Amino acid sequence: MIGFHGCDISIRNELVNNPNKIKKSQESFDWLGNGFYVWENNFSRAMKWAQDKQRRGQILEPSVVGVVYQLEYCLDFTDSEFIDILAKYYELFKRDMSVAGIELPKNKDLPKDEYHDLILRELDCAVIEYLHSKIEEEIYSDVNEKGFSEYKNFDTVRGIFTEGGPAFEGAGIQSKNHIQICIRNLNCIKGFFIPREPVKYP
Repeated sequence: MIGFHGCDISIRNELVNNPNKIKKSQESFDWLGNGFYVWENNFSRAMKWAQDKQRRGQILEPSVVGVVYQLEYCLDFTDSEFIDILAKYYELFKRDMSVAGIELPKNKDLPKDEYHDLILRELDCAVIEYLHSKIEEEIYSDVNEKGFSEYKNFDTVRGIFTEGGPAFEGAGIQSKNHIQICIRNLNCIKGFFIPREPVKYP
């Protein structure tokens, strides 16, 4: 599959020249949990994201790096089966937090977000990371007890998101709709490339 990662041009060049030097995002508000993020087949959205970061003073020169990757075993939230699994782990997470006397994290809007897109996804991130940790515990326990486990760690997480307000007046289509991939197993990344600029051929 092909994806695009918005970043500073220095990061783009570093990934192309040193493809094993990959940094995972580990923010508490990551939409799909912690990992390396790409926009699925969406160069323009990746560039807009990088340009937004430049406007906030977080990067110097916005750029995009292309990513060749495989999903492998994917926690795919475009598939009802995996959404149902996540909902079950949410109930377990809520119970554990209650027993520990800890308040559940919440998804939050940015102060000036007129569309209320819940940009800071602290609850979603916490539940997804909880799911991964519990599966890891099951694998560890099974292997110690019987030498194998039927559980598997997820290599990637995939989600479809609607945000940014209507594309036009009365529209159901949002202006920033996209599919994101969170790559947890970095061996799913097969390489990086500098995307070509569009060329008009005679």
